[in-house]
Amino acid sequence: MARVEMTMPKMGESIMEGTVLKWLKQVGDAIEQDESVLEVATDKVDTEVPAIYAGVLAEILVQEGQVVAVGAPIAIVETDAAALANAPSANGAAAAAAPAEAAAVPYLPEPHDPQATQQVTGRQPITLHQPGRFLSPLVLSIAREEGVSMSDLEYLPGTGKEGRVTKKDILDYVANGKQPLAPQAAATASPVPVAAAAVAAATTAQHAASETASKPAPSVSGGQELIEMDRMRKMIAQRMVDSKRISPHVTSFVEADVTELVNWRNKHKDGYKKREGENLTFTPIFVQAVARAIQDFPMINVSIDGDYIIKKRDINIGIAVALPSGNLIVPVIHRANELNLNGLSKRVNDLATRARANKLTPADLDGGTYTLSNVGSFGNVMGTPIIMQPQVAIMAVGAIKKKPAVIETPQGDLIGVRHFMFLSHSYDHRVVDGSLGGMFVRKVADYLEQFDPNTAI
Repeated sequence: MARVEMTMPKMGESIMEGTVLKWLKQVGDAIEQDESVLEVATDKVDTEVPAIYAGVLAEILVQEGQVVAVGAPIAIVETDAAALANAPSANGAAAAAAPAEAAAVPYLPEPHDPQATQQVTGRQPITLHQPGRFLSPLVLSIAREEGVSMSDLEYLPGTGKEGRVTKKDILDYVANGKQPLAPQAAATASPVPVAAAAVAAATTAQHAASETASKPAPSVSGGQELIEMDRMRKMIAQRMVDSKRISPHVTSFVEADVTELVNWRNKHKDGYKKREGENLTFTPIFVQAVARAIQDFPMINVSIDGDYIIKKRDINIGIAVALPSGNLIVPVIHRANELNLNGLSKRVNDLATRARANKLTPADLDGGTYTLSNVGSFGNVMGTPIIMQPQVAIMAVGAIKKKPAVIETPQGDLIGVRHFMFLSHSYDHRVVDGSLGGMFVRKVADYLEQFDPNTAI
């Protein structure tokens, strides 16, 4: 029997770590290839991780609640030669994507981490009030199903990094009868042991001192409210700042006459809904036009590595999806240029549905080479989107509006009502000049304006 490492898989662009929520298999359990072995959370998605190899789970290297870098080993699997030969190579690619030193360094609790208190005292973490804390979609879903209030979630001790509440934490809380954690319950709790109190006081004071200088004093006038960003919003903010710092953004705009496209959809949407049980939206048509334009201008489908430009063969288009929480997630349509309009429609609907139900997998978020954002779904006519690193361009499509327009005919010019929309193309001016960026968005508009009304779906 060979012993092989199971590593933390890549969860998508720009995600470099994941938190182990729960092991679904224990040491000694037999596992099949592609069978789920553990649950992992990131700031974008909670998902189950399947086994790359069939065999026996010989050793668990990472405990529940620990944060692990992408590519770092998380378990040892004993497998035979046949299973090893038949296993895909994605696991090895994920391992190579992470720094070698990251795989050798286990997670150590930070000074203000409640988990550190537990390790020192051997007792449960101290209950502290943590308003605005990051809560994963999985934890929020369980809270809704089990009737756990947001006020109790603010006091619930977490064993994850920086006191993050894991799936195990909330399930244990529910199993123990959901004892109230509001201030009145905390005030009557049994005294904290001296050792735990000393650790808590020292770490809380250290954490407070480090943040005092950067935090403004709360308003006492009643004219404003001070709200601390949760962890997800902090991550989003950092990534947006990083993208603007890394890429000098330029945005070009084009207005497109999409009357033929609108008429075609109006003609087919009811029949498509009846036949497929799904809505026929404009998004797959936009994706198809972008994919065609990338084939015409392949230098849009690149990334930068130092002084080198990496040209991508596959056209993998990310689509921004609004979640019920108000956040955005960007699942990817891989090889979008190889799908017909019906295939794109089904893929778009599937990704959007699973995104809103928190059912996306790591593969759904990985490998995007270009991103499309439909700001028109919010009623906006145009926008200036920020590039998703390490891509070099992103397009926003605005709301479709009726406008009077001059129509050229053999008998002369006429005034008529047409459907128009704006396309906004933001691109990295390090490698995409104004001519390429402008011609690309113009080509996308051309494909939309020249949409064949006889297209079958």
